[in-house]
Amino acid sequence: MTPVSTTRRLEHVISSEQFDRESLDDIFARADRLAGHRDTRLAGRIMATLFYEPSTRTRLSFESAMLRLGGSVMGTEAAREFSSVIKGETLEDTIRMVSSYADVIVLRHDQAGAAARAAAVASVPVVNAGDGPGEHPTQALLDLYTIRCERGSADGVHIAFCGDLRFGRTVHSLVQLLSLHPGVRMSFVAPEVVQVGADLQARVAAAGVPYQLTDRLDDVISSVDVVYQTRVQKERFTDLAEFETARRAIRIDAEVMRALPQNAIVMHPLPRVDEIATEVDTDPRAAYFRQARNGVAVRMAVLDLLLG
Repeated sequence: MTPVSTTRRLEHVISSEQFDRESLDDIFARADRLAGHRDTRLAGRIMATLFYEPSTRTRLSFESAMLRLGGSVMGTEAAREFSSVIKGETLEDTIRMVSSYADVIVLRHDQAGAAARAAAVASVPVVNAGDGPGEHPTQALLDLYTIRCERGSADGVHIAFCGDLRFGRTVHSLVQLLSLHPGVRMSFVAPEVVQVGADLQARVAAAGVPYQLTDRLDDVISSVDVVYQTRVQKERFTDLAEFETARRAIRIDAEVMRALPQNAIVMHPLPRVDEIATEVDTDPRAAYFRQARNGVAVRMAVLDLLLG
């Protein structure tokens, strides 16, 4: 997908690959201006949230963003059970119909590539709010925005991605955006069963980004600027034993925090289960709740660029 500059309106938001440094700077400058504000620039516009998988932060932050811009929202968070899908309707037909009712569609689906399929038939902008193990581009945008807010810049950052790196769509998208920044280094910390696949490793190498694979956070913890922890997703596993192996592998607790540099931060796309101990929450380096709050401003910027 060819990167686009957001000096013009966005057509869709499907993949992190569509953004370049210029467009990222524009989105984040817009997010800075919109953060904490309300106006009516999208008055009369309607956003449909079509979620085939459960969501709390993504759906509510998109709805909050639209309402803060003066628009209206409608939709379902259980489209698989409470829509015509249960009658056998295809995703394409659903999107064609919803396009008649709304000015933008925010779609979460359990199949990789679903957002691209939706955009191909939609007559309104489509936002990928997560497509199975594929991508989650607006999460990556708010993650990168958080790194910039917390550290001033993402340039030169050493980031340790931990947890479910094979199925974790947030990791796939953030890796792409961070690869646009000079001096970035990446450490992928996970047991083999959920370690990053060869395709993502090839993309990182092609971007000229130094990286390493390890199953021990101790190997990198003293030199990182960002720890990006993720939940091991039980719903992606068919082998319960493999899930248990992955789930128990990497956990951030007070002992880990003692080894983490004082100017580093811990991030997590949430929800967490037990991969970050609650004792970490009061540490000022725990940035994951600030990260979640940043989702509203970034998604306001995205909606403004799609509809403004």
